[in-house]
Amino acid sequence: MSFDKPEKSTGTRHKARECALQMLFASDMAQADSNFVTKNYWSELGDPAMDAKTREFADSLVAGTLRELTTIDDRIRTRAEHWRIERMAIVDRNVLRLAVYEFFYSDTPGTVIINEALEITRRFSTYEATQFINGVLDGIRHDIDGERTGDANLAEHAGTSTVAT
Repeated sequence: MSFDKPEKSTGTRHKARECALQMLFASDMAQADSNFVTKNYWSELGDPAMDAKTREFADSLVAGTLRELTTIDDRIRTRAEHWRIERMAIVDRNVLRLAVYEFFYSDTPGTVIINEALEITRRFSTYEATQFINGVLDGIRHDIDGERTGDANLAEHAGTSTVAT
């Protein structure tokens, strides 16, 4: 994995996601918590010219992903058939984790999350990984959309149900 600084031509949120991936990679390798990783990333590798908003977004992605890691990994397992998370390439599993965190805990549209994950994968991983990540994330997005539709239908029917007397 290259720890190059994010390219200048990319958007703020894209840059933040690239930084977050690098921090998640470091955390995965060192088994370090988010505070340690974010502090060291910005003092050693992060672009000192990066604006505070981008840093805050990257840091929140890392902290949230690591906080919800068990839930996120459980969700990835449902769609990564025949792949144990610990056997996946470190970059690939952390791209998946970052995207799944955003599916659950952000208002970013699912298609944007997947496109961002694929762009980052193209930069930091392999062509085959791009296909794998696309398939896993698309499946997870469909699962989540189905669950949300089911929850909305339950809420709608709960408000219109009648009780027989």
